[in-house]
Amino acid sequence: MGMADTSIFSLSPPLLRLRLRMSHHPHTSSSSAIPPVPAAASSTSSSPRPRRLLIKQQRSIIGNNHSSPTRQRSLLLSSSRASASASSSSSSSSSSVATATATATAPAQNENEKDVVFVAGATGRVGSRAVRELIKLGFRVRAAVRNAQRATSLVQSVQQLKLEAQPELELVECDLEKQAQEGIVSAIGNASLVVCSIGASEKEILDVTGPYRIDYMATNKLVQAASAAKVEHFILVTSLGTNRIGFPAFLLNLFWGVLYWKRRAEEALIASGIPYTIIRPGGMERPTDAFKETHNLVLAPEDTYVGGQVSNLQVAELIGCMAANRRAAYCKIVEAVAETTAPLLPTEQLLSTIPSKREPPCSGPADDDEPGDDADPKPPQPPPAPAAAEESQTT
Repeated sequence: MGMADTSIFSLSPPLLRLRLRMSHHPHTSSSSAIPPVPAAASSTSSSPRPRRLLIKQQRSIIGNNHSSPTRQRSLLLSSSRASASASSSSSSSSSSVATATATATAPAQNENEKDVVFVAGATGRVGSRAVRELIKLGFRVRAAVRNAQRATSLVQSVQQLKLEAQPELELVECDLEKQAQEGIVSAIGNASLVVCSIGASEKEILDVTGPYRIDYMATNKLVQAASAAKVEHFILVTSLGTNRIGFPAFLLNLFWGVLYWKRRAEEALIASGIPYTIIRPGGMERPTDAFKETHNLVLAPEDTYVGGQVSNLQVAELIGCMAANRRAAYCKIVEAVAETTAPLLPTEQLLSTIPSKREPPCSGPADDDEPGDDADPKPPQPPPAPAAAEESQTT
């Protein structure tokens, strides 16, 4: 095994994990991207930027197995913020250097696996906001992206979160269209929850196969991989009208059957047996993040609304609520819109009003059950025989 300096995104299979720890210094910039940086970069710079991140990197080349069909690369970010008093007391000390080391080992087994959430479509309008909401709630997010070098805006937005805890974001390169199921299972890893917010791009409206390839086939591959990875819960974002044939669903299906293929994806998830939550949001193209200031979230059971609007941020916050309250979201299909006349209610309360398609599993045995009751139950006592009853009456 040889060691050589290389760029941060130049890794070879098998799946390698990079752990990046950053300590904020008054002279480092939270808005700096993560382009390849020479390993011999100086720890000081004449740039007027207030803060700067330096990366020391290494590559581990494992064997000569170049026949593997999958190439996955990941980056784990863990940022820590010093307090204002600590920053002022250490202003004269040397600047901190963030170190990233590539290893061929799996993530540490002592990590709390229930905190890991795998997000597909993490660079999209809903997915990127969901990543931030999940991190703010304390989850460790594993974000699936097609190209890690194009996810710098996502990384920057997470770095800019002002949190007391250390947020962790892991970028995993995983193309759901081209990746084999084994590669998707490996990308999911030890995640207990999968969030899927992928969809055919509006920029490729002339691609007649887009909804079939993305909204159905890619989602179905992710569902099958999540089942193989024994994921505990799956949250799928689709659209209003997926189960309707009238207006305006008819118009949307003119665009290569987008609602039809989204419904097929819903059916695949329901049939998989994975505990699920399906979110059917209204139109999200026009509302901005400030939409929630004048429009309150409304949740309803499936096939309630034929139209409506909701912001990407409101859907992302709903995803975070479902991730933190999985029992309340168990096997539910939820339609989400926002209205000016709706009362402002906690999302947990709104979610509790939606009926579940399946009863959630019991958390444990009943209080009056004994350990041996199931192994050797007592048969019910038969009623007294009629002859014995008559004999007792004559005596």
